[in-house]
Amino acid sequence: MTKSFMSLWGRFLFQDRGILPTKRLLIIYSIVSLSMLACSALIASWTFVIVVNVCFILISFIDLLLFPRKQQIIIMRNMPEEMERGLTYAIQVEVKNNSEQSINFRLTDGIPQSFLRPFPSKGRVLKNTQAVITYDTQASMRGNYQIDKLYFRYSSIFNLWEKQMTVELPHSVKVIPDLTETKQYLQDAQAFLLYEGLAIRKQQSGIGDFAKIRNYVVGDDPRKINWRQTAKLREIMTNDYEPEHGKYITVLIDCGRMMGVELAKGNRLEKSLEAALTVIAAALQKGDYVSVLAFSNEVKVFVPPAKGMAHLQTILQAAYHLQVDAAESNYAAVLHYLETMQKKRSLILLFSDVGTFLHEDSALAYLKRLRQRHLFLMIGIEDMTLTRMIKVNPDQVQTAMMKSMAQQQMLIKKKEKIKWEKQGLLLLEAREEKLAVTAVSHYIEIMNRNLL
Repeated sequence: MTKSFMSLWGRFLFQDRGILPTKRLLIIYSIVSLSMLACSALIASWTFVIVVNVCFILISFIDLLLFPRKQQIIIMRNMPEEMERGLTYAIQVEVKNNSEQSINFRLTDGIPQSFLRPFPSKGRVLKNTQAVITYDTQASMRGNYQIDKLYFRYSSIFNLWEKQMTVELPHSVKVIPDLTETKQYLQDAQAFLLYEGLAIRKQQSGIGDFAKIRNYVVGDDPRKINWRQTAKLREIMTNDYEPEHGKYITVLIDCGRMMGVELAKGNRLEKSLEAALTVIAAALQKGDYVSVLAFSNEVKVFVPPAKGMAHLQTILQAAYHLQVDAAESNYAAVLHYLETMQKKRSLILLFSDVGTFLHEDSALAYLKRLRQRHLFLMIGIEDMTLTRMIKVNPDQVQTAMMKSMAQQQMLIKKKEKIKWEKQGLLLLEAREEKLAVTAVSHYIEIMNRNLL
């Protein structure tokens, strides 16, 4: 009995298959029934009322005979294989009607609950034609999703009854991080940084690999003028240098418990992963070797170093599904693992929570050893709750106490940062919307100054 009820309830909730009365049928039947009840109170008998109701229901079954067969309705879905988190995508559903009857339909696609679900979508298909219906959706959580079914209801010309069927349309969708900032950088690096109020740092004069000889423009260093070419062409020519290529960049992404703190859009891990991909794209574009290591209490993902923009896709496919773990981050174990895996001198770029990292004294011993060979830079997201509390006006005793506690926490953090920076370990914090720009800007500065 329970299974039968659940099956019936499932069909009513747009699942599986079945035949259901439409709103038009229920309204007409209600009007007819009320009219018969009114008549029964005056002249008609109850037998007459029952006969009329039964006849009305039987006549309505004629509408079922006009329904197209299920085999005459073909449904196809056009959906991308990859979707970026938080971006809106238009999904097309094509409904082909091979029957001699026009139909009205409603559909609900079997996309996951974490997707935006603007259903049911409505439409109409004329006989022997096809119609395309489009709905917009977006995914809020990364991962690999399997979409198997589409639930479809359609009615005939009189729109008294609806048939419901489930269409098997298996489709796999990968929800990857939002690559908007990465694409903006690849399109125009200088514009990407200037938009955030930063500029690409100029490198030291004559430092780096010789790139080309070009015409002198106002603002160029006169010491880089190529006098031989100037005399030959009778135009002022200058040497153009660019940072050395082929450096090694190691990106560490923390997936521990503290990276699950919610932000305005997503959480710390989401923003860190998107910022890390922007830095990776910048490094690969400049010809550097990039490796990625994601961890929590143990190593979750490790991508060996390689160069070329094709490597960005390798990293993306390896790290797109990373999620926050409930465990605390084990920095010491990860740094020990990195020490054995990365033998060549590299820039270690760690995306993590600065407040948590500062109290990991066990990691400091490993970092001192790593610092002898590698360059270390850590970037975290500012605690805006702490910052807002420091700026609050202490108009009440409780507010004043909370502000003083926030100031004390900030002083402790600054004191710990100074201790780490004395060991040659740079720690930065940026607002969530400026995390990618800050990371890329410091990477470019390190490369242009040849600190690696």
